[in-house]
Amino acid sequence: MAASPPVIVHPPTPSGGRRVTLRGRFAGLAHGRGDVAEFLRRAGLAPDSEDIDLDDPELIEWRGGDLDTWPEPQG
Repeated sequence: MAASPPVIVHPPTPSGGRRVTLRGRFAGLAHGRGDVAEFLRRAGLAPDSEDIDLDDPELIEWRGGDLDTWPEPQG
């Protein structure tokens, strides 16, 4: 069985953000691709947030939508 990616971007929340976990630990609530990249940069997974391949399935698992799924907050 293949190991799961170290980064999980969870389904959108009613607030429009998406929870991000790094190796099972909560990293923050992302509201766009840039937030995800910044969480990975801060965790040392890339020297520069612009060098991160957010489509890499060995690095990131996108749940409840892909990297373009960022709904508007409800309410």
